[in-house]
Amino acid sequence: MKKSRAAVIMVLVVAALAGLAYYASIILSSTGIGEDKSIPLGLDLSGGVSITYEIMDENPSAEDVSDTVYKLQKRVEAYSTEAVAYQVGGDRITVEIPGVSDANAILEELGNPGSLEFQTSDGEVFMTGDQVADAQAATRTDEFGNNEFIVMLTLTDEGAQVFGEVTSSNVGNILPIVYDGQVISYPRVQTAITGGTAEISGQRTFEEANVLATQIRIGSLSLELQELESSVVGAQLGSQAISTSLKAAAIGLVLVMIFMILMYAVPGVAASLALAIYTTLVIATLYLFEITLTLPGIAGIILGIGMAVDANVIIFARIREEIATGKTIKTSMKIGFQKALSAILDGNITTFIAAIVLMALGSGTVKGFAYTLMIGIILSMFTALFVTRWILYSFFALGLQNEKFYGRAKERKSIGFIGKKAVFFGISLAVIAAGFIGMAVHGASGSGAFNYGLDFVGGTSTTADFNKDYTIDQIESEIIPVIAETIGDNAIQANKVEGTTQITFKTRNLSVDERDNVNQALIDKFGVNEEIDSRNISSTISSEMRSDAIIAAIVACVCMLVYIWFRFKDIRFAASAIAALVHDVLVVVGVYALLRISLGNTFIACILTIIGYSVNDTIVIFDRIRENLALNTTRQTPEVLESIANRSLTQTLSRSINTSITTFIMVVMLYILGVASIREFALPLMAGLICGSYSSICIATQLWYVMKVRFTRKEK
Repeated sequence: MKKSRAAVIMVLVVAALAGLAYYASIILSSTGIGEDKSIPLGLDLSGGVSITYEIMDENPSAEDVSDTVYKLQKRVEAYSTEAVAYQVGGDRITVEIPGVSDANAILEELGNPGSLEFQTSDGEVFMTGDQVADAQAATRTDEFGNNEFIVMLTLTDEGAQVFGEVTSSNVGNILPIVYDGQVISYPRVQTAITGGTAEISGQRTFEEANVLATQIRIGSLSLELQELESSVVGAQLGSQAISTSLKAAAIGLVLVMIFMILMYAVPGVAASLALAIYTTLVIATLYLFEITLTLPGIAGIILGIGMAVDANVIIFARIREEIATGKTIKTSMKIGFQKALSAILDGNITTFIAAIVLMALGSGTVKGFAYTLMIGIILSMFTALFVTRWILYSFFALGLQNEKFYGRAKERKSIGFIGKKAVFFGISLAVIAAGFIGMAVHGASGSGAFNYGLDFVGGTSTTADFNKDYTIDQIESEIIPVIAETIGDNAIQANKVEGTTQITFKTRNLSVDERDNVNQALIDKFGVNEEIDSRNISSTISSEMRSDAIIAAIVACVCMLVYIWFRFKDIRFAASAIAALVHDVLVVVGVYALLRISLGNTFIACILTIIGYSVNDTIVIFDRIRENLALNTTRQTPEVLESIANRSLTQTLSRSINTSITTFIMVVMLYILGVASIREFALPLMAGLICGSYSSICIATQLWYVMKVRFTRKEK
């Protein structure tokens, strides 16, 4: 590369960074304030709209209520992946939608969920709304090139059977769709519909089709609901959570950049510039795609930063290895990028597959986490493989050609990791056993195996009028401690109803006496009105949502196993990687049990973060083992396999440690500077990062070796 071209590239890089930084600064300065150029924030960070519906059916069954809550949850996720729905008392359901402030607009779009019926032309009901799985507006082009606006229906298995039978015997007839006693559509059957999907045509505009689709979706709820009240609620964590998170991220990034420069000199500078571009691109992408950001989303971003740094560390380690063999710096850079490509691709694609599965099958928090993780993966690969490459080539062309600027890998004697496998396995079993023992002890004592948060078990909602406009920060410092002391529990969520002096507190389930004590404490210390409303609320993470998360995680693991098996042509690589992943999950679950960390909404995000981090870490080591196996020309005896495994682990050890340090720095800063809820999230995440690094170095490869040796012996 010529100096003139290198100079142009560097000018473009600096200009791009400056422009992106300015754009990102505008977005961040507006975020949390409500300006147009701002990232949508979740209920925990910014608040939103709360709507309470009353169940109109008499004596509804628990199954119907649970089904309605879950279906309503799916409906409101159209506004935000972080929206929640939960039962209040015996006859109410509340939905909370983050990032919006106009309750009337939401109500107008969402409508009052009511009864939906599909009738024959003589008024006989043959199908109800609960047999409709989904309804979406769409546009298609007819044979003359004109746009048609239609509604696409997806039916349940039961609905598909009934619909197929009725349409088969009613070709040419009209089958009215009735919502709350009013006919909202008169579709005519053109042909028998037996595939479980149907189209309703004839809408004049897309907006008309969208209204019809919305009415069908809302009408498919199991129970009839009527809007009781709506309000705009404040953030659960307060504005301080945003500022402290941003401060922690900024300090963490600076520390990571300093670390990279100290460790890798000129390549470290290139990586720091690429990391700065990566960070600004993430901020811009979150804004452009209107991704709702919550604590789980922050976890996805942290994992993305870790993977962005990891890709650079892999590349730089390869370059140093090539320099150590006597190659020129220019050649070493070219070969280094080439050799690092497979490890970077395999690690990122494996995690990306998991993110796609989580996005498709998960709901709520899981889906929000998946979005941010996918964005991070795509942008980290782009910045590492393209931005870092051209910056590094430009530095070289501009005269930074001395070997001391790049370093060379030192010859290290292989460490006997495989020989210590019994010790490593023993340590892991002891830690996992300690977690299970802790669960059993806490369970036997009556306190429960886990310290379940409100998100999982529900609790009591107490709403009081304080006759004073408290800020969220004042609520956290002045009011919550009084309630915590009264009930002996610090797990309290608070929402301020905007435009009023009302505050709602969510606590664990309180007895009648505890409710009376809380009410009296609020009256005595804060002079609240005596009309205090207390109601039991269900969990915001329903059993269906938990099932969705578990199924999504299992399917993601299976997909990752298949991909690793396909790429490495050896199921033992895949099996040991998944086993190490399960090991990490069990350890983190044990940490939650032993330290009595509140197990709530962020637990799912924490576990998913560890899954993504652990697999990516392990894949890099396996990539080196695969490479060294291909270079081996002797018979693969147990001794040879042990030597290859030890050498591969030693060669990638510095990369594993450096990547862990950079990711750990980000989480530590969140823990040090974050508010209480963020620290409660960062602590198990730190434990998971340590465990993920440990399992990649001390468990996964050892498991592969054991399976490889035993399987080989059976073949003799």
